[in-house]
Amino acid sequence: MDSATSTAAPAAVPDAPLRPPGRRRAAGWFAVLLLIVPTVVVVHRIMDMDGVTPVPQLLAFLPWLLAPSALALLFALLARWRAGMAWATVVLALIGWFVRPYDSGLADEPKGQVIAQLDVLTSNVEFGNATPGLLATIQREQPDLVFVQECAAVCSDALAAEISQAEYPYRNVVEGASASGSAILSKYPLQKAAGIESLHAMPGSVAVIAGQKVNVQLAHPLPPIPDGVDEWRAELELMRKYARGAKGEPTLVAGDFNASQDHAAFRNILDDGDLRNSSALGGASRTPSWPTMVGRPLGTQIDHVLISEEFSVRKARFLELGNTDHRSLLVRLDLHAGR
Repeated sequence: MDSATSTAAPAAVPDAPLRPPGRRRAAGWFAVLLLIVPTVVVVHRIMDMDGVTPVPQLLAFLPWLLAPSALALLFALLARWRAGMAWATVVLALIGWFVRPYDSGLADEPKGQVIAQLDVLTSNVEFGNATPGLLATIQREQPDLVFVQECAAVCSDALAAEISQAEYPYRNVVEGASASGSAILSKYPLQKAAGIESLHAMPGSVAVIAGQKVNVQLAHPLPPIPDGVDEWRAELELMRKYARGAKGEPTLVAGDFNASQDHAAFRNILDDGDLRNSSALGGASRTPSWPTMVGRPLGTQIDHVLISEEFSVRKARFLELGNTDHRSLLVRLDLHAGR
């Protein structure tokens, strides 16, 4: 029998795996993990919703979600994961879009002539701890209207004893323990107004400025702590109703809103009351006001002075008081002749 030599067929080479090697696969998973939180927060921002804990808390720091999103894009690039690159790019673009100042009519200037110039100061003194800094700031800056939150007894007593009645003859002070006390000091005559019912005092008045009546309202709703989001939302809703009721009238609302421009409940106050954010008009849209312990530029802006269309802004700046977790906001306004 003739021997025949046959060449064995080469073994089949399996197809190259579709998955990336171990390191690339790990980079892809890191990208996914980094994108989950920014994506959830951005979706709520798009849908104009504040959601439930932890979304309201994270919305306050929306601009800082650029960092994990950018890192996710880097990991997606390392993983050569095209879908992940697209995902991260979209999230980055949306956050960048929302970082812009939110305000209606930012470019609109009041048409009437200027009838008064006034400085407005709002300060959260954290249970009265920052009272010395507040007193020094009032004496140095001489604002025409002062709004004080968390004005405990040590604060209200000091305002009565140290701030001259001749300089600030008109006052609306609600004494209270801990964070519940509030005060409005004014160089302009103040008439009584109902204010807003809340756990922390939110007094309101009507100031007579250059013969024109102006609604002045202090803001200090509850914070969105994890088990208190419903109460936070309810008090911001009361503020929205106030703004809507004052619509069409010269109005100024100032204080610690415990909400940033990225919260739907805060934007509703602006929209329903035709109000504008003076810090955005004054070039300080994203300057953080809380918490001071992390230092600028970290933090978020929750202290605001909202104004109706009769006002224009010359300047807005945030001041350090010391011994409080908030920065004060001082804005220089022009009041124009009414509609």
